[in-house]
Amino acid sequence: MARGLGRETMKEAPLRPRSQLSKALLLCLAPILCAQNGESPVSLPLAERFWLSGQANFITQYNPSFFAKYSGANSFGPGSEAATSRVLTLYTGARLTRNTEILFDLESAGGAGLSNALGIAGFTNLDVVRNTTLGSTPYVARVMLHQVIPLSSHYDDAVRGPLGLASKLPVRRLELRLGKLSTVDFFDLNGVGSDSHLQFMNWAADNNAAFDYAADTRGYTYGLVAEFYDRNYVLRFGEMLMPKVANGPELDWNVSRARGQNAEVELHFSPLRDRIGIVRMLSYTNVANMGSYRDAIQAYRSGKDPAPDITLHRRQGRLKYGFGINLEQSIRDGWRVYARLAWNDGRNESFAYTEADRSLSLGSDLRGSKWRRSQDKLGTAFLMEGISGDHRAYLALGGLGFILGDGALTYGREKIWESYYNVHTWRGIFLGGDIQRVWNPGYNQDRGPATVISFRAHIEDAVSFFAGGSH
Repeated sequence: MARGLGRETMKEAPLRPRSQLSKALLLCLAPILCAQNGESPVSLPLAERFWLSGQANFITQYNPSFFAKYSGANSFGPGSEAATSRVLTLYTGARLTRNTEILFDLESAGGAGLSNALGIAGFTNLDVVRNTTLGSTPYVARVMLHQVIPLSSHYDDAVRGPLGLASKLPVRRLELRLGKLSTVDFFDLNGVGSDSHLQFMNWAADNNAAFDYAADTRGYTYGLVAEFYDRNYVLRFGEMLMPKVANGPELDWNVSRARGQNAEVELHFSPLRDRIGIVRMLSYTNVANMGSYRDAIQAYRSGKDPAPDITLHRRQGRLKYGFGINLEQSIRDGWRVYARLAWNDGRNESFAYTEADRSLSLGSDLRGSKWRRSQDKLGTAFLMEGISGDHRAYLALGGLGFILGDGALTYGREKIWESYYNVHTWRGIFLGGDIQRVWNPGYNQDRGPATVISFRAHIEDAVSFFAGGSH
């Protein structure tokens, strides 16, 4: 789940002029300062000038007891347990001109996850905050400047929402976003699996599990995203700040030594006539103060370290890179399928998202039109994650990652099946049930399988500022 920043990090925001991010700031601001086609917001319809909406998401999960030959400090607990999480978000936005807008979101996240969100790489609730010391005090989730640069005179209809307020956009355009955001607001999106509030709940279903995307503990970062749109394809690039330590709340503002860079090509085509099909191809590199699995293993085996500890073998400037392919296809009215396949090099420690170096997910959703419930939705997915040889050797020797660590390991790929059903009750109120079955939790054949049963209540609504407004 996308989250917020600590105060000490914000104090570090001033950058040296030579930094890459300060140059990016200037590049992003230039079109706004020099725009020739900007308009006063007074010339825009009142209904399109502002955005105000809110959402509340509550997830209660329960897991019955299951077999475990042994457990460690970061294991998913084998005893029965229940936990409830909540996420409340206020979305706001204002258009300064027809092509320039400011977006600002406040959020509060509270409650807890099963076993403190430890022990399963494809964890069962994306809304969970992994650092329970952060508390539920509201924080700034997003604050960004969004600039659209038209490159054609032809406009198509657009869906207004918290990340974009225009009802029409040029077919060919450049979009620039600068500020606090979530990397997965824009990269690795998928119409079937990207929303834990109305779709799947599992981390590996709603995101590419091997995409160790730049983020703090809550899932947010600061960065610049540039997107070029044409009718049948999109090119996007983002440069983001990395956390100072794995799964840490503070970001490193020195992009000469730490940064996350993301590039994605999105192609719109379909082998099925009159059906929407999208392929997204992703690559990313992370540079940060990462530990090496191999160094930690060698130090333990030589007797230098009493236990494998990757945090003792961090070095600034280490590199992690990975690739992913993301597919979605409409089969018929109300029925869609999706797939993700991803890989990262797995040499250095998992740093920001989860402990997965390879991932595969396949799934489908179906709207309830056939049974006269057009706003209801049924979804099912199969997920599988794996880790590199160095990563599995580290865990087998008793090493701890920021999510995994059973004290030992009999390796097997983690496999998960998830199914959900959402019921639309009234206006923006949805109730849902979900079941997940996890084989080899934490890649360990000596534990599990585990079953997690979930109930979700989701409420959302947006304000119409004028008759004929957006919602």
